[in-house]
Order: sequence, then C-alpha cells, then structure tokens
Amino acid sequence: MTDVGRVGIIGGAGWLGYAIARALVHSAAVAPHDLICSYRSRKPQDAIGCTWTSDNGELVDRSDVIILSVRPDDWMSVEADAAGKLVISVMAGVPVADIGKRLGTARVARALPNAAAAIGFSYTPYFMHDAQPDDLAIVGAIFRSCGAVDAVAEESHIDYFTAMSGSGAAFPALLAEAMMNDAMGRGIPAEIAQRAAEQVIIGAGRLQEADNTSPADTVKAFVDYNGTTAAGIIAMRKMGFDNAVRAGLDAAFRKAQSLSMTPEEDDA
Repeated sequence: MTDVGRVGIIGGAGWLGYAIARALVHSAAVAPHDLICSYRSRKPQDAIGCTWTSDNGELVDRSDVIILSVRPDDWMSVEADAAGKLVISVMAGVPVADIGKRLGTARVARALPNAAAAIGFSYTPYFMHDAQPDDLAIVGAIFRSCGAVDAVAEESHIDYFTAMSGSGAAFPALLAEAMMNDAMGRGIPAEIAQRAAEQVIIGAGRLQEADNTSPADTVKAFVDYNGTTAAGIIAMRKMGFDNAVRAGLDAAFRKAQSLSMTPEEDDA
C-alpha cells in the first residue's frame, strides 16, 4: 500500500471534502491522526476522528499532501503557502498552472471525483503535469479509496470529465425520472414507478460490473436478440437519444471550460 503521508483537506466540511475524508479513513488509506480538515463556518459532527481547524495555514503546515476542495468561486480567498508540497485540486475548471502559481508549488494535480465517493463508487480521472512517479502513486492511492481511478494525458480531459463522470448520479437519475414519468402517465402509482425506475439503474450498474462487458457489447446483445428491448433501443435512437446525450455533454463541457477562463480571457 502506498504511504500517502499526512493529508490535509481544505474545505473538508463540504460535501465532497468530507466524502473524501471518510473514504480515506474507512479504507485505511490514511489514519485519522494523519488527517486534518478545515472548515469555514461550522465543522460537521465528526465521526472519523480526524483533526479540525479553521486555519488553512495550520492545515498546510501539518500536511504533506493538501487536497483543495472548495468551490471555484471561493478558491481565490484561500490563503496558504504550499511551497514544495503536493496539492491536489478537486475544483472544476481551475487550471493546474493557476493553482501552482497562487499556492507556490509545482507539484499540482487535478482530480475529479463525483458524489459516489461517499460510498466508494466514484470514478476519478486525474491529471498532473510533469509528475514524479511517487506523486502519481499518491494521487492514485488517495482516490482509489473513493472508487475507480485513471490518469489522463491532457488537462482538457479533466474538463470533459467534469461534464461526463462528474455528473455522478445526475444523468442516470435523469433517465430514471423520464422512465418514472412515463410509467405514471400510464396509470402506475408513483411509488411503484419510482421503485422500478431506481432498480433498473441500480441493477444495470451492478450487472455491467459483474459481466465485465462494455456498454456497447451489452446494447448490441439486446439489439441482436431482436426482442422488446431491441424495439425500445431502436425507437429511442430514432428519436435522437444519442444526439440528446451528446448535446447535454457538450453543454456541460462548455460550462466547465468557461469556469477556467480568467476575467481577461472571458472579456476577450
């Protein structure tokens, strides 16, 4: 197991920061006494035994690795000197160059866990420019505690994954909501429609994982069988299902890119 050292989470009281903190402790990737989290106004009811502080300077001094988990709109208010330390940002849109310049370190990674980190089922892509092998191993070990991870070769891929995997449960929930609404429109009681739609999403994910086949192979198998599911897939595609998904991802991707623009770039 990779020794990640002492970890500090700036914004550890937020939903994502606290989810990462819980995952680190529950997976034993970091011992509670090696974890310090900061809060801005109120710390959560702590059930993981870590140290809490409202002083980000203290957090940085006591940490080997700093996870920056604040809203992009708030990060410029973070005052810290992380010279020579490994900083991992989970903020959307803010480039590694800007983070490194402001915090005084060249060791900066961007990672993008999603809400499923709270239960150990996140997908986390991460990027680091000119990374040392030890730093890559540390970043990977931290986010494997939250679920599956991949290193990506270009920082722009992180912006894309902000749109795709960063959505967490939102896009599958959108499909479930549409199925639920259709069922209710056919007279099925709401509670039954909701339970059925939710179980479709849950069961599909677990089956996909257990079968270890690609989504494309799963779809092809149903289409080739030429049964009721094939009829549904063909009808959805004719109505523009693929194009709707592509449009949604593109809109979210462009929003993620806009977050990384400085005011000067935005005005250009």
